[in-house]
Amino acid sequence: MAREVIMPKFGFTQETAEIVRWLKKAGEPVEAGEPIAEVTTDKVNMEVEAPTSGILADLRYHEGDVVPVTEVIAYILAPGEQAPEPAEVAQSGAPAPSVVETVASPAQEQSQMAVKATPLAERIAREAGLELQGIQGSGPSGKITRRDVEAVLSRQPGGKVRAVPAARRLAREAGVALTEVMGSGPDGRVQSADVQRYLASRQAAAVETTLAAPAKAPQPAPMTSVTVESIPPMAFQAVPLTGMRRTIAQRLQKSAQDAPHINLEIRVDVTQAEALRAKANRQRSETQPKVSLTVVLAKACAWALKRNPYLNAWLQSTPQGEQILLLQQVNLGIAVALDEGLIVPVVRQAETKGLLQLAQEIEDLSQRARQNRLRPEEVADGTFTLSNLGMFGIERFTAIINPPQVAILAVGTVRKEVLADENDQVMIRPMLTLTLCADHRVVDGAVAAAFLRDLKTVLEDPQLMVL
Repeated sequence: MAREVIMPKFGFTQETAEIVRWLKKAGEPVEAGEPIAEVTTDKVNMEVEAPTSGILADLRYHEGDVVPVTEVIAYILAPGEQAPEPAEVAQSGAPAPSVVETVASPAQEQSQMAVKATPLAERIAREAGLELQGIQGSGPSGKITRRDVEAVLSRQPGGKVRAVPAARRLAREAGVALTEVMGSGPDGRVQSADVQRYLASRQAAAVETTLAAPAKAPQPAPMTSVTVESIPPMAFQAVPLTGMRRTIAQRLQKSAQDAPHINLEIRVDVTQAEALRAKANRQRSETQPKVSLTVVLAKACAWALKRNPYLNAWLQSTPQGEQILLLQQVNLGIAVALDEGLIVPVVRQAETKGLLQLAQEIEDLSQRARQNRLRPEEVADGTFTLSNLGMFGIERFTAIINPPQVAILAVGTVRKEVLADENDQVMIRPMLTLTLCADHRVVDGAVAAAFLRDLKTVLEDPQLMVL
């Protein structure tokens, strides 16, 4: 019997995922548990595994498509077996793949007594301004499915263009009519990638027209003659803002707009911190990763955060208003740069771990982040973020807070500098610039300064971390 492959739900609040690429082609044999597709959520890339062994068939979505969770994306067949048609799936006794049961409010329950519909069907109908009454449902027990709503819309004069929610949102923000976009999804449905391609082509055409057209020169003065030649178009590559890059852009734009950032900077002598790092590396076994300065900073941050709880906090919105959650454990996010963006895996309960254990976890998380093998829970629930660009030679920088966190520490490179001690004796010391970026709605300047003071103190005297 044909086995459905559905879009998994990797997180509690996740509604959709984008197909990054198919790892197997239609017609290829697959083994149970073998990765067949790579998908991305708003936080992390994941692999979809084959639920059984057989022949992969009927790939229903393209790379770049945004797919609702629990939607059928392909089938696995036995030799000689055929994939069911969409109508057969909708009319079968099995629950439709897009059905997600939710707890309804009393008002919703009263409405559902009259009309039974899947949540996705209700959402599409609501966006289209379509009443569900009168629609014949083809799902189990006559429940109205997405296909039923789309069928009605397609029969209406000037009916709404079929499109996934992400494509509608993107088109609305760009001021594009979906009727102008050629859909590449099932039954011509417009995907977000279709809108992005349309915008890229329209932008390219506009640039080419502007560059190729003769410039309008001002009216020439008497006895002056000006000839403006056509300017050849410049070569360029249009890169769609999709996947992880789009998610980063949206989250950081919102953070920069919503959170009033304050930035405080402090200089730290890391002589003793480097000595501690060297000592820890002498103690490690050959199989353990080296202790980096990032590891020492992670331990020091955890120590300072326990003494400054307003930096280890979330700003949370509730129906009653906003509230500050002072968190009891330090879940330290370590920013890792990828080719396609930035990801922040989380070391949980960092305050309870020694340098060698922190080094092991940070190395493991960083490697798997670069291989797109992180699990959703490994990028969730961070309480504070450490971002180190010192390895690129950056001396100092400011960073944008990762909400709902209220602070992030930006770390520059270590430079040897000539200094004078309290007796005016010249000395050379490795110096590091730390910049704390905090949400001023939660963190006052003095509170942020106290955290940096404690962090400087423990880095210049690391034995305090054992007290």
